[in-house]
Amino acid sequence: MDRERSVIPVSEVAAAREPLHVRYIRLLRVNPNFQRLWLAQLISEIGDWFYSLAVYDLLLQFTHSGKAVSYAIIIQTLPWFCMTPLAGYLVDRLSRRRLMILADLARGIIVLGLLLVHNRSGIWLVYVLLAAEVIFASIFEPARNALLPNVVSEEEILPANALSSATWSFALASGAAVGGLVTALLGRRVAFIINSLSFFVSGLLLYSIHVREAHLGANVRDASDPRAQPRPGQSPRPRAGTSSLREGGQYLAANPKVIVLVLAKTGLGILAGTLLLLAIFGERVFPIAGHGALAMGLLYSARGVGAGLGPLVGDRLTGGLQARMWKAINAGFFVTSLAYLAFSRAPNLWLAALAVMVGHGGGSNVWVMSTTLLQLNVPDRFRGRVFALDAGLLMLMVSASNYLLGVGLDTWHLTPRELAVALGCALLIPALAWLPATAKWGKEQ
Repeated sequence: MDRERSVIPVSEVAAAREPLHVRYIRLLRVNPNFQRLWLAQLISEIGDWFYSLAVYDLLLQFTHSGKAVSYAIIIQTLPWFCMTPLAGYLVDRLSRRRLMILADLARGIIVLGLLLVHNRSGIWLVYVLLAAEVIFASIFEPARNALLPNVVSEEEILPANALSSATWSFALASGAAVGGLVTALLGRRVAFIINSLSFFVSGLLLYSIHVREAHLGANVRDASDPRAQPRPGQSPRPRAGTSSLREGGQYLAANPKVIVLVLAKTGLGILAGTLLLLAIFGERVFPIAGHGALAMGLLYSARGVGAGLGPLVGDRLTGGLQARMWKAINAGFFVTSLAYLAFSRAPNLWLAALAVMVGHGGGSNVWVMSTTLLQLNVPDRFRGRVFALDAGLLMLMVSASNYLLGVGLDTWHLTPRELAVALGCALLIPALAWLPATAKWGKEQ
């Protein structure tokens, strides 16, 4: 059966393109629900980068070990993969908005526990709190991705995703730079308190959103079978327990294109090794005045700038055409790989930051285009389970990437520059593997 067309019909006719800033400003101005969702994201993610840099700085100061940071990153990601079945089930069965509010409130309380860590003997508590926080994050993110198509129109999905990515990137650039400065001057406790407050503010903004969540009871056409017709009174809620997982598995088996799109972020997960790599470069290769937090903040900021600019350029070049989005994913993998090979040879901090910026511009295109294609091609009733799997596999790869970099640094005694070369070469694997997918689905209609 031919399933290569969008489940949600998408026009493949390129309209006259407005200036990017006009599209995004109008989207925020005329859609108050998206405006609140966007503000919640902005505030929460700025706090997240205050928090992350403070945690990594704490671990490096108390342990002087790259492995300690890699373990923290693994704990921030691996439970996410383990939560995939439960998170997908909850997001497709309960109110996504309410799940996001609950997750924000829980995380706001959890991060305050980091104020109790004063020395090396309390490192175990850092890991426990990181694991607790990520359990709620693993529910929040699939819920947000699944809710977005209910908040914006079909034509607004790509600009909304591009703006969300740019916002994440702005939060990274500003949060990392200011977070590094705050951590160096005012201490980690202030950073932890700021992050906690950001979660509570985000929860309040989400509470004010009013949106119809179709998966809770509206009549929905089962897009895994184009011949199926909606029936009066039919509920799209997934069945309980293993039946829900079986139903999701059957949907994926019938839609190989969706499986390939899910695996795009899995390949991109290799790039997440930069969470450790940039921290090590800041601490050992390019310290500013002997302080690693400042250089680390600058490199993370460059990552954010690149990740913000990349999807905006991609939005302009793809013109909303799905075929071009497939090609943009492939190009993004190659750009990211080459940029990190250049990063490994950078002679100074500023050229290193430039390479990081270019690399994450390519990587963010992979993220935004694959997310948009999933939102356009997956029906509402399956969206939660698909995005939970999407995030779970990504986090599994993030854990593996950071673990291997930590082992390479502390056990194999590779230099940071040698690790950067290995990372750049590893990113060529998904770049080459994506070529057949581009040939099959990246054709102009």
